Amino acid sequence: MNELSDWTWNVAWWSDPVLLGHYPEEGLECFEPYLPKITEEDMKLISEPIDIYGQNIYNGKCVERGEDGKPKVVKRYPGFPRTAIGWPVTPECLYWGPKFLYERYEKPIYITENGMSCHDVISLDGKVHDPNRIDFLSRYLGQLKRAAQEIDVRGYFQWSLTDNFEWSRGYGERFGLVYVDYRNQERIWKDSAYWYRDVIRTNGAEL
Repeated sequence: MNELSDWTWNVAWWSDPVLLGHYPEEGLECFEPYLPKITEEDMKLISEPIDIYGQNIYNGKCVERGEDGKPKVVKRYPGFPRTAIGWPVTPECLYWGPKFLYERYEKPIYITENGMSCHDVISLDGKVHDPNRIDFLSRYLGQLKRAAQEIDVRGYFQWSLTDNFEWSRGYGERFGLVYVDYRNQERIWKDSAYWYRDVIRTNGAEL
């Protein structure tokens, strides 16, 4: 059901060849005019065995069965929660995403990126208070903990440790647990950094 331009974000298009040894038929049909000839030798190289599966997951879409029996994306309600960068907040993606990937590819799962950009500022007390990030991570990690009770989840990497230069947004977004003052390179632990430290210490016991 995806438009051609959406296929670059299609997980199966990139992962099926590696883990299943073939490209999705729908993708081959969509890209047929642009594809080189893909040989059996190509697929042998592409689908070399791997031990684990890593995936960046930030958000997802809710899909339902339409009246015609085909998948239908559910529209988000006005005022749906979003991060500072404008991405929707959908914690359930860290439950359903890993479950889908594990059931499809049968490999231990690592979440290689997940986190949020906030409008972080240094407050009058000299600290950086980011309750939105704590709430975000608590919701998302809670869903991942739920998934880990049902499938083999090996690890999670929070994006990111410090504010940094983003590949498409430069210094305009702040994803870090540690605030970086770009004028003088001072580092300040945000409230979320202290919270995340305790999550690690307790292995998520209180999520």
